[in-house]
Amino acid sequence: MKTTPETIRSMLSAGRHRLSLARAAEVLACVQANPRRIGQLIECLWDEDAGVANRASVVLEKFTRERPGVLVRWKPQLLGLLAEATENVLRWNLAVIVPRLPLTASECRSVRKILESWLDDASSIVKTQALQGLADLTTQAPFLLQNVTDLVRIHGRSGTPAMHARSRHLLKRLTRAAEARLR
Repeated sequence: MKTTPETIRSMLSAGRHRLSLARAAEVLACVQANPRRIGQLIECLWDEDAGVANRASVVLEKFTRERPGVLVRWKPQLLGLLAEATENVLRWNLAVIVPRLPLTASECRSVRKILESWLDDASSIVKTQALQGLADLTTQAPFLLQNVTDLVRIHGRSGTPAMHARSRHLLKRLTRAAEARLR
């Protein structure tokens, strides 16, 4: 008798609280072992259960650190989700996931606008991850380097302790990138 594998969604719905990671590590291992299941994971980003969507974004962020190319197929959907996301965990993960996608100059500008607007968010983590995403975006959009460096300086001085610490790290990286462009 053949058993049906458990769905990604059912694994992600195991948490009682929307911020619980529940079986996220198990889902990550599952997707790493069988990357064809990434579509099931991505579908969960739009789940009506915020906990499922949050956990899906956590898993996707971790998975795409090593394999960002798997997302190319879903680029339009992810760009749309970035523009409409309201759940904090989803937003802070999308802030670093989307800049990993190969983006056109126009898409980079759109992503920059969205992430810049998140710098006014009430959540310190959303703001900090938006800074990270903006800095990451400059890798493929060097024309944003000066603007992003200025934003990191400003928000690094006026933001939360987490933003101060992240900004120091990002400024070093952005400064090296700017110096490399001048050589």
